[in-house]
Amino acid sequence: MFVLQNQMMKYLFTLAVSLTAAMCQVHGRVSSPNILFIMSDDHTAQAIGTYATVLKDLNPTPTIDSLAEEGIVFENAFCVNAICTPSRACIITGQYPHVNGVFDLGGHIKPARQTLPVLMRQAGYQTAIIGKWHLKQEPNFDYYKVLPRQGKYNDPEFRVRGAESWPNNVVTHEGQHSSDAITDSTLDWFKNERNPNTPFFVCHQFKAPHDFFENAKRYQSYLADVAIPEPETLYDVPASFGSLATRGHEDELMPHIGTSIGKRNPRRSYAVDLKKRFPEEFPLNYNVETMSERETTRLAYQAYLKKYLRCVKGVDDNLCRLFDYLKAEGLYDNTVIIYTGDQGFWLGENDYQDKRWAYDPSMRMPLIVRYPKSIPAGKRSDAIIENIDFPAMMLDFAGMELPATMQGRSFKMICESGGKESQGWKKAAYYRYWMHMAHHDNPGEMAIRTKKHKLIFFYGCDYNGGNQTPPAWELYDLEQDPSELSNVYDHPAYRQIRDDLKKQFAALRQHVGDDGSHYPECEKVVQEFWDYDSDDREKAIQLSRQFKMRREQNMRLSDARSPEQRK
Repeated sequence: MFVLQNQMMKYLFTLAVSLTAAMCQVHGRVSSPNILFIMSDDHTAQAIGTYATVLKDLNPTPTIDSLAEEGIVFENAFCVNAICTPSRACIITGQYPHVNGVFDLGGHIKPARQTLPVLMRQAGYQTAIIGKWHLKQEPNFDYYKVLPRQGKYNDPEFRVRGAESWPNNVVTHEGQHSSDAITDSTLDWFKNERNPNTPFFVCHQFKAPHDFFENAKRYQSYLADVAIPEPETLYDVPASFGSLATRGHEDELMPHIGTSIGKRNPRRSYAVDLKKRFPEEFPLNYNVETMSERETTRLAYQAYLKKYLRCVKGVDDNLCRLFDYLKAEGLYDNTVIIYTGDQGFWLGENDYQDKRWAYDPSMRMPLIVRYPKSIPAGKRSDAIIENIDFPAMMLDFAGMELPATMQGRSFKMICESGGKESQGWKKAAYYRYWMHMAHHDNPGEMAIRTKKHKLIFFYGCDYNGGNQTPPAWELYDLEQDPSELSNVYDHPAYRQIRDDLKKQFAALRQHVGDDGSHYPECEKVVQEFWDYDSDDREKAIQLSRQFKMRREQNMRLSDARSPEQRK
């Protein structure tokens, strides 16, 4: 009898443990790892040591590089729209901009549609977001402390939950730099808000190194006496680069398409803007009016990169503080840590600044994932990943089934296999930039990016089909020309590749839902120039001349205004 009772007790105990484990599996309390998603603003792959660029010897990111050595580095991670708000909306929803409705900086995501934190909470996670948000509506996290709009570098303000309704509860970190304040706030959450019995999902999101690169004062001497290595195309871009869309007829739009480091673009350049903001970074005799374009480019580039890398250094040092805390608390190895930027950024290549272009320096995102319990260390992958896939991967780690509304796919298996792609994994990334000629003089464009080729279509108009710039196509052979400097769209040897890619591109547009119904007048222009026959090319030349006349007229009117009127 005693033996039977003992066996029954063991059975009941085993059953209880099994049921508890099952419940914990459902609610994410034992087997589910913690998830820490870290995103910096405009931190491009070229400024991370593990991506081995011309800046590698400066060692700007030792902490991030250590993370990479202990996890997997993705070489072909891409945003689907290289601008802050749309990129963040893609990560929160797992949807392309034309589906989630965030086409540009004016977009927002309502709390109920913030799929990632909503599903993480359903998975039993305690959710928090600290730092840059940029999606205007109240974050649907258990805890939030987010910068208003772009946020300030110094004396940053944060919107928090409180007695009044969003967005009226604000706290200020006086005397602090945003990178320090954001990290202090995340550490405070871990120490005072975290439930140790529940897995956490934390978004730790820096403002840095978004322009105009206001570094913390303690970094002002960093790199002060160092000559920053220059990209090969800082001064001279080969004639084979670009197209009628980016250069104009007989290069007539070179001053007007894409803002510049030097004074190539008379409307907006770092040669002028950085001197106004950071005069201490320039020689006393610096004069943009009298110096040559090459000299102003050199000096503006040095000032730009030093300010940028000082902000990057602040990010890396603060991550060291955050990781040290996780290690001390025994959380580091039980946490999936993801590091990325919200898109790429131009670091002087081709004399471009900012992002937005479909070229790799802005389309490519840094992406590192570390989780030693299932992800082997020291691996790299060339699998094509889009930022709409980020939430799917994180939800997969949380054990959540993906909703049908989410267009992204989980690449958890790719992480855990050391980079091997799962069967049927995507062969191309889709890209579209909608903010035609806004802020940084980039034409409206769309692109398909495979491992071997990139096909870009500059359709060149706004949402309503207006303010046209010359449409054109560009094709780059990424195996032979990884820097995208030789447009082979019209090269006879690439005719079949071009035609096949165009068909693939058209099919991909339909597959992702960018069918033109969102802005029909814009789509009319897209379709008008899709074939790009001789008549289309002739019309594009006329549009180049017309745009040049409009731009020069606007510049004359601007110059004629008084200083008071220009403010």
